Amino acid sequence: MESRSSQPTNVIRFPGARSSASHRRDQKSLMDAVYTAGSLPIAAADRATKDMAKRLHIFGFVVIDEVLSDGTVRRLRPSESFHSSMLHPWRISKPSGRYRVDDDWPETDRELFAAILA
Repeated sequence: MESRSSQPTNVIRFPGARSSASHRRDQKSLMDAVYTAGSLPIAAADRATKDMAKRLHIFGFVVIDEVLSDGTVRRLRPSESFHSSMLHPWRISKPSGRYRVDDDWPETDRELFAAILA
């Protein structure tokens, strides 16, 4: 007699323990770490974490500040973070409000939020 379930399944369990989530490995853990701590520094050469932060930034879940050589910070727009270099470290933090549209943004970036402002 078999003790297997009669329900078909397409889930295959791989042997071994599952690795724990890390903000270095997945976007949800990165966002949770940022929202818990308030902000999180990212090293200049940490390409994997910067790539995850860019995706979260585009959808508005985090904001990214570039830390310049003199210690000042510059808030990056989503288009800037996507094309930024690996020269400077970043500080990512949770947004202060639900939507944030600056008047000094170029018209092309403000058009993305036209439906929200209407």
